[in-house]
Amino acid sequence: MMRALGYPRLISMENFHTPNFMLVSEVLFWLVKRYEPQTDIPPDVETEQDRVFFIKAVAQFMATKAHIKLNTKKLYQADGYAVKELLKITSVLYDAMNTKGVEHVDLSEEDSSKFKFDLGSKIADLKAARQLASEITSKGASMYDLLGKEVELREARAESIARPLEINEAEKVMKIAINCVLEEVQKTKDMLNNVALDEANLEAKIEKRKLELERSQKRLQTLQSVRPAFMDEYEKIEEQLQKQYSSYLEKFRNLTYLEQLLDDHRRTEQEMFEEAANMLRLMQNRLKEEEQLLLKGATNDDSDVEIREDEGSDSEMQDRQTRKQHTSTGTLLQGRAGVRIVGTMQGGDTEEDEDSGDSEIDLDEDEEEDDMEDNSIEISPRKFVLRARKPEPLEESDNDF
Repeated sequence: MMRALGYPRLISMENFHTPNFMLVSEVLFWLVKRYEPQTDIPPDVETEQDRVFFIKAVAQFMATKAHIKLNTKKLYQADGYAVKELLKITSVLYDAMNTKGVEHVDLSEEDSSKFKFDLGSKIADLKAARQLASEITSKGASMYDLLGKEVELREARAESIARPLEINEAEKVMKIAINCVLEEVQKTKDMLNNVALDEANLEAKIEKRKLELERSQKRLQTLQSVRPAFMDEYEKIEEQLQKQYSSYLEKFRNLTYLEQLLDDHRRTEQEMFEEAANMLRLMQNRLKEEEQLLLKGATNDDSDVEIREDEGSDSEMQDRQTRKQHTSTGTLLQGRAGVRIVGTMQGGDTEEDEDSGDSEIDLDEDEEEDDMEDNSIEISPRKFVLRARKPEPLEESDNDF
């Protein structure tokens, strides 16, 4: 549309993706000049106030002259929404141009020889006519509104003219206004005086702080330059502490190593003790088994002696029993330590005495078995060999011992 209306440069929607107020103002000014060449809207848009005044002037001109209502807020945004507002003006001008062009084409077709209508030469007259028509319409509407209010305004005007002017009341109102203004002026002066006092106080505080800062900096410099009296002692103690710490580390490592060796030694001793206990337990079991075998052998010998007594004489039987008893007791004496033997020096005894002697020997043998169980650890391998051998019969002699 702008190209058809004769705008000198190309315009695209890409120009309005970001706010572009300069282009919007240029287009608005060109459209207003196109619509009314004699208008005097200032084109200055450098400051914010100038831009607001320019937008308001254009909106007011289009509302009064062309009856086109524009949204000033969207125009001031100068983006895609401003294009919609610009289309309101350009569409009116474009439709007017097309209407005149169609009429010209129809007339030329009907009677091209009668006259030729030059639209370009009559555009200025068309704009002037439209402007006059819009002015007439707006003036007539405003005049109609004012004439409708004339009845009320006439009465108020008459009352105002008829009422005399009271000088006292006017003077009183003026004095009140003057007093208010004077009070405001006094408040302003007080505020200025307070500002001056505050400024002086702040300057005094700033100077005081500066002096304190300078003193602190000087003190810091002196402290940095002076070496403390205890610094030498501190360095010596620090060196001693370092040495003590290194010796402590060495002793700690040695102590840890020795503790580990002690643990290993105790562990090996415990293992050796357990092995010895196992060996002694095995030896004890073997000794018990051999004792049982010896006791079984002794009982078998007793049964053989009884059979021989039945076949021979009583004297021979007693002698043999005594010899066998001495043989068994000697064998037990060789195999055991601390065996207690109970018997008599006489050769011939009754059967009751023999039974009692056998019972006492059996009791002693039971006691010996209990003692062997308690003192099994003290038995030597030599005694074990002696007990393992079968007892040999002693030679017959009159001396039993």
